Amino acid sequence: MAHTRTKAPSLRRTAAALWHSLSKDLFDPYRPEMHYMRGPGPRWRAKHAQPAAVTVELGMGGTLHAA
Repeated sequence: MAHTRTKAPSLRRTAAALWHSLSKDLFDPYRPEMHYMRGPGPRWRAKHAQPAAVTVELGMGGTLHAA
């Protein structure tokens, strides 16, 4: 009578796969947050620039003066 082995993974192989996966996740040098944009750049600001605001001051005697 022939002895048949089951195809279940060994404890050593499972532990090795777990260690490999864990070490890869913990020490992965790729950090995507370092590559994301931090906001609009100078070209966007130039395109969407607001015209300079004119401030108006109330002078002595109630007259308006542009500053």
